[in-house]
Amino acid sequence: MSFTAEPIPPEDGRQSANAAMVMRGVQRLLRAHRFESITELPLRNGRRADVMALSGDGRVHIIEVKSSIIDFRTDQKWGDYLEFCDRFYFATHAGVPLEIFPEQCGLIVADQFGAEILRDAPEHPLNAARRKAVLVSFARTAAGRLHGLYDPGRDPTLG
Repeated sequence: MSFTAEPIPPEDGRQSANAAMVMRGVQRLLRAHRFESITELPLRNGRRADVMALSGDGRVHIIEVKSSIIDFRTDQKWGDYLEFCDRFYFATHAGVPLEIFPEQCGLIVADQFGAEILRDAPEHPLNAARRKAVLVSFARTAAGRLHGLYDPGRDPTLG
């Protein structure tokens, strides 16, 4: 079997058009910095990372997408992500005032074509056991999603 283009996963409908646009730009930025990323990654604490990125040396970044002031103000769970990454960023688009985002977090502004890091996130390295758990979760989720593109009828409970 051969493909002429990479398979594109369908949008899941959870994101607004602005959030989907920001995610696309963020993922393009991450790829340019040699990070691989996946979206909507479930974490062990019941949260779901909007974007998780993995560097070649195992560094983990989480990027929380905020598409509006209301989205930011009504969703204050971002502190729950810090124990699952080495660096944490907020990402938004040019229509959202940047001063609403906490200074102690990284900040990215994106559109559908790319993104720019306006403020780098402080590093707080994961301990070895947590890093291993996060990396295994990332790998299993990514592999399961890839399998789903090639075998859409598979049992989703098998990963």
